Amino acid sequence: MTSPRALITGITGQDGSYLAELLLEKGYEVHGMVRRSSTETFERIEHLTDRVTLHQADLLDPSSLVGVLRAAEPCELYNLAAQSFVPTSWVQPSLTGEFTALGVTRLLDAVRLVNPEIRFYQASSSEMFGKVQQTPQDEQTPFYPRSPYAVAKLYGHWITVNYRESYGLYAVSGILFNHESPRRGREFVTRKISETVARIKLGLVDELRLGSLDSKRDWGFAPEYVDAMWRMLRQDTPTDFVVGTGVQHSVREFVELAFSHVGLDPADFLVTDPELMRPAEVDTLLANPEKAHKELGWRASTSFDGLVGIMVEADLAAQEAASGRRRGDPGTR
Repeated sequence: MTSPRALITGITGQDGSYLAELLLEKGYEVHGMVRRSSTETFERIEHLTDRVTLHQADLLDPSSLVGVLRAAEPCELYNLAAQSFVPTSWVQPSLTGEFTALGVTRLLDAVRLVNPEIRFYQASSSEMFGKVQQTPQDEQTPFYPRSPYAVAKLYGHWITVNYRESYGLYAVSGILFNHESPRRGREFVTRKISETVARIKLGLVDELRLGSLDSKRDWGFAPEYVDAMWRMLRQDTPTDFVVGTGVQHSVREFVELAFSHVGLDPADFLVTDPELMRPAEVDTLLANPEKAHKELGWRASTSFDGLVGIMVEADLAAQEAASGRRRGDPGTR
């Protein structure tokens, strides 16, 4: 019996690396799509490079997408690639649209042309809810995106629905709420907090600069969320799902827990910087994941406190290894 074969775009990212691990555990042959760049960043999948097959292609280049589908011959395709950092989307709105919106169309069209039997997962985002029209948000909540990133994600979401309804593709979107881990990019607020708190504890820096502390999010643990992606492609009928914990916390709470984890008072180190505020803020996001509970049998299991602890401990270990300092050494706090 041959192993099922999956192709992951964005395999070098947080979600892509965890998804690759999950699929390998389940006996898949895993292929990943990577962009050719002057600086290759395979840090998150370094431990997997001898177990996955990587292909060069680009969401801006339709012919390369056709080529990678013909080469990999997947039965499942997970589209996790995007320009995914919200602040960058205001600086590069057109490029964000090319990757995060039109890139989805190019990939879906490649599926339609090469093999319409491929099951397709699109990484949608809770940012599409933006200026929320109801709380909590579920699959029926109207969208109101508040950034070029969220607008692009909304296009990607609806073009997935359109190809499903127009061409009969098995194409689904996971509307995932914020999910974090030690593999989160350093530019994201949660990782910025956990890494900076670790550096403050070791006496390497003296302050943590942040924008809005009052924004509230539904935060979960990324390895659990990739399991929901896999479950979405197991259903008899393709449909979209909201994925989240159903519990909400503020950025301020994340900061307080991170400092508490290392025995420090955030008031001694925290600086609010107006330059880090978004042009249009998303004040509150909270998932109603009941459909995922009932139809996928999926639930988040890592608590908010547990998530913060995991991230701070991982960054403390990484900073100790990089700096040579240890907790309790002279000069640490």
